[in-house]
Amino acid sequence: MGRGLRKRLGGEAIASEDTDTFSIFGPFHLTSIDWTNPYHRTSVASSLVNGVYTLEADRLEERVGSEALAKPWWEFFHFTLLETLLDDDSSIYGAIFEYELYNLHQNTPNVKVPRYVIAFRGTVLRGKTWKFDLKLDLKCIFNTLHQGGRSMYALNAVRRMVDNHNHSAIWLAGHSLGAALVLLAGKTMTRVGFLLESYIFNPPISSIPLEQLPGGDIIKGVFQIAKSVVKATVAMALTDLQVPKDDPKTASWIPYLYVNPADPICAGYIDYFRHKTFMSEIGASNIERTGARKSVRSLLVGRKGKTLSSDLSSEPLHLLPSADMTVNKNKPTKSTTAHGLHQWWERDSTLRANWESCCIRPYPEGKLEQLTLQ
Repeated sequence: MGRGLRKRLGGEAIASEDTDTFSIFGPFHLTSIDWTNPYHRTSVASSLVNGVYTLEADRLEERVGSEALAKPWWEFFHFTLLETLLDDDSSIYGAIFEYELYNLHQNTPNVKVPRYVIAFRGTVLRGKTWKFDLKLDLKCIFNTLHQGGRSMYALNAVRRMVDNHNHSAIWLAGHSLGAALVLLAGKTMTRVGFLLESYIFNPPISSIPLEQLPGGDIIKGVFQIAKSVVKATVAMALTDLQVPKDDPKTASWIPYLYVNPADPICAGYIDYFRHKTFMSEIGASNIERTGARKSVRSLLVGRKGKTLSSDLSSEPLHLLPSADMTVNKNKPTKSTTAHGLHQWWERDSTLRANWESCCIRPYPEGKLEQLTLQ
């Protein structure tokens, strides 16, 4: 769930150094950033995440000094590297960046400008890093990411920044496994009253990606409804028929999600929000909400017990009452993979025209605004 496999361009293999080189692979066309432009904000956030990938690549490849490739990924946009975040194996899984021009935007109303961006990379299939990363990938699948040491380190880094700085000027960004860390940290901070601007690229979801399965929308819809009803019935039986309610604090956090229907790792978010909207429209929100909180695995191996309402460990990361979701409907190519981070700074405006924006918001009466995805 990340980067590390060699990419191919025009049928010819390109070296990993090329994918790490900003002047070849990055959004170097954005010579001036308009922070009111969502595409510009997305490109900057994804570039900083790629900078973390490249920091780890520099470490693994022992690229130092003039041979190191990471700096342009943030310096091009006038950011400085404040701190690298290290895991127990000394791998670089994240970084904290500071925007050098932040003070120039202090008197500009209604413009989202970060002072600090905390970025997390995804899985790296190089060197010895892949062992630690794949263990965390498995934790994502089984909804136990909160139990990992990296999760605690990442959350502590976020808390430290929030404690020392204005939280409204702190952004989070992550790709794949790093996106899961952003979801965990973002939801945790939301529960204590801090809504952090978050850019979440290709986040993993532990569900069957119906977008990848054959069959029409009716068949997929019936499968989703049946799954929700079965899981909700079993879950309610194990919890004395208690129906969970959405936390209003969590509903007020609106992260930016970026998904690709051809990516099996994150495509499930499209199914999740489409199904959530449909169940809301037919008045079955309680069934959907109850079923969504439990995986099939947790129902099979779990046992009845008390769960603290403040404990996020029992709640799957993909449970989001609100979100601004961008869906890249372009078909993958040899140079642009469905799970690749680089698709989110796409330079071709004609291809960006195939990005679809979806706003998911809960109505006061518990219903959701309509989500339409073809």
